[in-house]
Amino acid sequence: MPDSPPDASSPYKVSDVMTHTVITVGRKAPFKEIVELIDEWKVSALPVLEGKDRVVGLVSEADLLPKEEFRDDDPTRIDVARRLADLAKAGAVSAEELMTSPAVTVHADATLAEAARVMARRRVKRLPVVDNSGLLLGIVSRADLLKVFLREDEHIADEIRGTVLAELPAVSEVTVSVTGGVVTVGGALRDRALVPVLARAIRAVEGVVDVEMDVTQP
Repeated sequence: MPDSPPDASSPYKVSDVMTHTVITVGRKAPFKEIVELIDEWKVSALPVLEGKDRVVGLVSEADLLPKEEFRDDDPTRIDVARRLADLAKAGAVSAEELMTSPAVTVHADATLAEAARVMARRRVKRLPVVDNSGLLLGIVSRADLLKVFLREDEHIADEIRGTVLAELPAVSEVTVSVTGGVVTVGGALRDRALVPVLARAIRAVEGVVDVEMDVTQP
């Protein structure tokens, strides 16, 4: 991924970190073929496509497991009532029967924070990336969202100096250093009320792990 966004004042977008080559299946893909693709490509889910790359669902390892889970199990009436969807998937033999539909997706211009919130709220590990027509552009995973923390410390420091500090003239006397993604702000700050403002602005920079404020009043 790039060391800094195309526009240093803008947050990273999903398009900056997503995987463009995506392993997919059609609605009629058989169960065994899905398992083989997941094993071969070491992925946890496959988008299900229809027509001209339109995403209609997502089939994941979790969708496949009920077939093994209920292989030798005789579910009780309570289990049947509680896990009707899983029991149905235990008898499924194709992608359209197994998939979660509609798929939880994200647009390429969404920020990484937005994508992370969708993953957390919907409890998914990866999101198909689609355009406004629902056509597949790529896929983004939890690991992709974490790539921003691989940024070089000096690149993070340069962005903070070039954006955050440049936009706050009142903090011109402070210094910034970054080690392991942790930003240390030192020097003199005339207005202590700016401490939380400055810390919040620095935390918004992609790749920042934490902020330590070590400033004094002149």
